[in-house]
Amino acid sequence: MALFSCKLGSPDGRIVEKDLEAQDRDILCRGLEDQGFFVFEIKRKSFRVFSGSETVRRRVRNKELLAFNQEFLVLVKAGLPIIAALDTILERIDKGLLAATLREVRNEVKGGAALSEAFEQYPKVFPYLYVASVRAGERTGDLATTIRRFIAYLKRVEALKKKLLTAMFYPAILVCMAVMVISILMVYVIPTLSKVYSDAGSQLPLATQLLISFAVTLKKYILLVVLLAVAAFFAFRRWAATESGRFWIDGLKLRIPLAGLMVRDYAITSFTRTFATVLGSGVPIIESLKMSVGTLDNRVLERKMLEAVTRVEEGTRLSAALDSVRVMPPLALRMLGVGETTGSLEEMLADVSDYFDEELENRLTLVTTSIEPAIMIFMGLVIGLIVIVMYLPIFNIGSSVG
Repeated sequence: MALFSCKLGSPDGRIVEKDLEAQDRDILCRGLEDQGFFVFEIKRKSFRVFSGSETVRRRVRNKELLAFNQEFLVLVKAGLPIIAALDTILERIDKGLLAATLREVRNEVKGGAALSEAFEQYPKVFPYLYVASVRAGERTGDLATTIRRFIAYLKRVEALKKKLLTAMFYPAILVCMAVMVISILMVYVIPTLSKVYSDAGSQLPLATQLLISFAVTLKKYILLVVLLAVAAFFAFRRWAATESGRFWIDGLKLRIPLAGLMVRDYAITSFTRTFATVLGSGVPIIESLKMSVGTLDNRVLERKMLEAVTRVEEGTRLSAALDSVRVMPPLALRMLGVGETTGSLEEMLADVSDYFDEELENRLTLVTTSIEPAIMIFMGLVIGLIVIVMYLPIFNIGSSVG
């Protein structure tokens, strides 16, 4: 028996995650579907790839998977058999998790297994979406096209992630610098100045007394404050990992002004791009929807999208089902409606993902151009206020002498 980590949609509309034992993934998937669950994702736990005496537990990066697929696509298009293509790739990469896994995949394919079945045994290396794309390519006899679609999908996902990281890099540096400067002032500079005032024996203004008392107390209990902060952080992470905590946090993300729209745009971009990729690979629309819901990475949106999937299963048009759950803006829904009517749903989904991608980029630009001066102004105000409060006694001495 193997242990699997399952992400499921319950019959009452909740998203649940649980660990279950089964002989293999297919048996577990069929059993869960017979019980009325929507199966979003099933991953084998305690995954290990042995390379000599070494046990590797990390994941393969998207860049490695992208490079493998680009080379694999060239070899498949050149007419090489699967085993020969894998041998050629293994001549170039002979170390790491991907190489060890590809050797196992090659052995399984040589033993008579389908390529998708061999990939499916290693969910930490080959994601479910990729396995489904390869399986669809095997069904249609056009593996090269499905791999090309997945390559394009990976490139767009990586480009979007890079765009987000680049946009938030400088504001993150500013926040870290602000916290560091204020911490130095509170823990080192202010207590030092307080000793100078104490030696001078001058009467301090109330604001200066309060600030010095706070700084001295902070310095005295700094270790306790750090320990409490770390404990609170891990406690929060543990609560956030629960179903109720994750749902509450995901709902909060969507309610934050401007940032909530960015979270929604990013989730819908991932969903529509995945949906277009899987649908274009020949996977039926209901199965494509179920596979794509998991890419939203937001429990609130997943629950709403799951309701839409249920309505599509009942015979409702996709655009009408999505309109009923209020996830997408009217323009995107009209575009999907046109795609359904004209039979070009895949192309229209790609256009919708491009639309959300552009909206996300516009909002990122707005946030980054406004947050940087906002952080600078806030940091200047806090530091300026601290300096003024600490120099009030000197100002008072100067005015009394004058």
